[in-house]
Amino acid sequence: MLLLAGLSTGNKIGLAIVGAIFICFALVSSFVIPKRQPDYPGKSGMSVFIIVSVVLFAGMLTAVSVFDVEAEAKGGEKTATGAAAGPAKTVAVTETEFKITLPAASGLAAGNYTFAVKNAGKIGHDLAITGAGISGTPKTPIINAGGTAKLTVPLKAGTYTLYCTVPGHKAAGMVAKLTIG
Repeated sequence: MLLLAGLSTGNKIGLAIVGAIFICFALVSSFVIPKRQPDYPGKSGMSVFIIVSVVLFAGMLTAVSVFDVEAEAKGGEKTATGAAAGPAKTVAVTETEFKITLPAASGLAAGNYTFAVKNAGKIGHDLAITGAGISGTPKTPIINAGGTAKLTVPLKAGTYTLYCTVPGHKAAGMVAKLTIG
């Protein structure tokens, strides 16, 4: 019952409730019950203890999966903090083994940009961006071979670096520059 209540309250609160139930069970079964029943869980209680542990663990995994799907359904695309209002201009990006290809663009003005990333390679890649006015490092999740993802960020006038964060890929050449303004 508490698991269902946790699942309906939102990502952070729901995970906190499910995690708290799991932690409370572990603490009570480790410290409280053994003081009252020294042979806990005993021969007859072991199967119940294992079943409750597995059910709580499965509930935690289910909660994480459900909340991940909720986040994808709500957003659909990653958006950097502080995005300005207005439609985003789309920039097609193609990634292959150790190369990032951007369209030949000139005169790009400041504003919101959505990078439509296609992984035309044979292994997983992602796309991250750094530069003027970007806090943190917004990036896509790892994109499997043949997959696509989108990354929306507000860009001011300046030079930006787009790269793959998979270890070794940036050093192998998966880096590109983009100038705005």
